[in-house]
Parts: sequence; C-alpha cells; structure tokens
Amino acid sequence: MRPLADARRVERFLEALGRAARSPARVYLTGGATAVLEGWRDTTVDVDLKLVPDADEILRAIPRLKEEIGINVELAAPDQFIPELPGWRERSRFISQIGQLSVFHYDHYSQALAKLERGHEKDLRDVDDMLRAGRIERGELVRLFAEIEPQLYRYPAIDPATFRRSVEEFAARAAAGE
Repeated sequence: MRPLADARRVERFLEALGRAARSPARVYLTGGATAVLEGWRDTTVDVDLKLVPDADEILRAIPRLKEEIGINVELAAPDQFIPELPGWRERSRFISQIGQLSVFHYDHYSQALAKLERGHEKDLRDVDDMLRAGRIERGELVRLFAEIEPQLYRYPAIDPATFRRSVEEFAARAAAGE
C-alpha cells in the first residue's frame, strides 16, 4: 500500500508528469489533489486527474511514476459522475506550466457538485472549504445545478431528488453562515 500523498508528493508527481509531456497537454486536478494543494487537507489517498488530450506518452508515464514516487493516481473527473457543467474549462484555475504540461484545478463548481452528489463526510467538508476560500458561491452553485439537472437521467447511479436535496441543504447552511 502506498503512503498518503502530501502537497510535496503531488508536486513531485506533477513535475515528473510535465517532463514526460512531448506535446502541449492539460491536466486538471480534482478531489483530494485539489484539497491538498489548496491547503484544506494535509494528505490525500490518490491524485485524481483528467488529461486533455489523452497524450499517449503521458498516459504511459503514469504507471512508472506511481511506482517511482509512491503515489496513487486515478483518471477521474467530475464529468464522469455528473453532467459536464457549462463553462467548466474557463472556470478551471491555472496552477502552473511544467514543460508542455499546463496544470489546472478542475472547476471548483464541478468538484463541489460531484462531492455533494456523493455525500461523504470528507467531501462535504471539502465543499465547505471551497466556500470559505471563496472558490465557489452559493447562488452560482445552485444555478449551475439547475442547468445540469435536466441531464441527470443520463447518470442512472444518481438519484435526482437526493442530489437536489443535498444541493439545497448545502445552500441553506451556507446562507445561514453568511
């Protein structure tokens, strides 16, 4: 079993991934990697990321880097679990340029909604941290949820009523804290 990844381990992985890139590509970090780099958590179990485009040399480097650095990596992003939010690319925050690799935090609104849908305690704390850090706003989160709600039928694992209730409860807690 690999150790938990702290910010330094995540950064080492990204630097090595950047060295592997032979053509321009973007990597979007999500989940625990975002939480660790933003300082909301000290460690994460794995680095979840989305690679655009699916650059062969980068994908081939990931298994080797996982072993060399001792880090878990998953190709996972919010748009695999909930409908893609309009404008997510434009809202994704730039982190750094490492060689040919541009590194971003995947849109915080997409991350927040995916975490609210999942509903794990750690995920809910991350969404609270996103709000406190000013990465998301309550009203915009509700608006974006309303935009994707008609598409939820495409995700049979999601119970739309439960998802809506999670978003509404979060929005109510956020409003009470303002």
